[in-house]
Amino acid sequence: MTYFAGLGVSLEETAICVVDDAGKIVREGKAATEPEAISMWLKQIDVTFDRVGLEAGPLSPWLCEGLQAAGFPAICIETRRMKGATAAMAVKTDRNDARAIAQAMRVGWFTAVHVKTTASQELRLLLTNRKTLLTGRVTLENETRGTLKAFGLKVGKVSTAAFEARVIELTADQSRLQAIVRPMLAARAALQEQYDALHVMVLKAVKADGVCRRLLTVPGVGPVTALAFPTAIDDPARFRHSRDVGAHLGLTPRKYASGEIDRNGAISKSGDRLAREALFLAAHALLTRVTRWSTLKAWGMAVAKRRGLRRATVAVARKLAVIMHRMWADGSEFRWSRDDTSAAMAAA
Repeated sequence: MTYFAGLGVSLEETAICVVDDAGKIVREGKAATEPEAISMWLKQIDVTFDRVGLEAGPLSPWLCEGLQAAGFPAICIETRRMKGATAAMAVKTDRNDARAIAQAMRVGWFTAVHVKTTASQELRLLLTNRKTLLTGRVTLENETRGTLKAFGLKVGKVSTAAFEARVIELTADQSRLQAIVRPMLAARAALQEQYDALHVMVLKAVKADGVCRRLLTVPGVGPVTALAFPTAIDDPARFRHSRDVGAHLGLTPRKYASGEIDRNGAISKSGDRLAREALFLAAHALLTRVTRWSTLKAWGMAVAKRRGLRRATVAVARKLAVIMHRMWADGSEFRWSRDDTSAAMAAA
């Protein structure tokens, strides 16, 4: 007889439900949300588990890795599909969630989520912290600009380095106003200093990684995009076809087809937001700032003439995702023209 377990994870305690292959509940209970505590609880039953499931969440990578290290076949499952399965529940509790997950493990009604390696998670934390500091700095700048307008003081268009000096200059004749603004400038300077430190770490990480260095050869792709893309994908072997990467990152349109209705909507925006935004910016740079022409840019400009720049940028971003995955998977270089592609095929 085979057994299945479902974990309803919360911050302090995890609800656990174990069922057999007939769907009968064998045991229920709770354990502290720690890999060791959950492993000990499961070992006390003294049965062989076929699958142990838990929904994707902030604690999931840590718990899943710990349970796998303890010898349990732990699987991290996709939350949206599980939400659809439990939508009819009149009462939602961690206990009921654990029961539903256990039954989903038994019948196979789940979608497994890839758990990223520790290295990818660390690099992703570096990118998200960098972006958080950047967002905070821009927020302080906008707040300062807006409050000074009420006194007729217009900061205008200035560089990041000259912003503080410009604000001090504007408030030079209003000592009280300057005293109020200076703490904002000090906080902004601190955010900028720490942002610069994290940005240097990003550059060093890209320089030390061969895949990232190769991705930098793609026009429009900078260090942030070159690091965000592989940390989002983690393992290129996850995708059998490179064209699936665009859909995984939410760069393909939604579709609604029912009866006589068949229409495409906006892009799904599913998957990794940081990588999707980085690819969009890279595509925009390729179309508007890169001067050297390539087959990809020519295709994107043709789309822009027919559908507009924004839609063309999204289309090129999806193409970039496909190209970067293929370069990563087979170790190839970016091909600027069709002649390069033909030469590569002939050499192979």
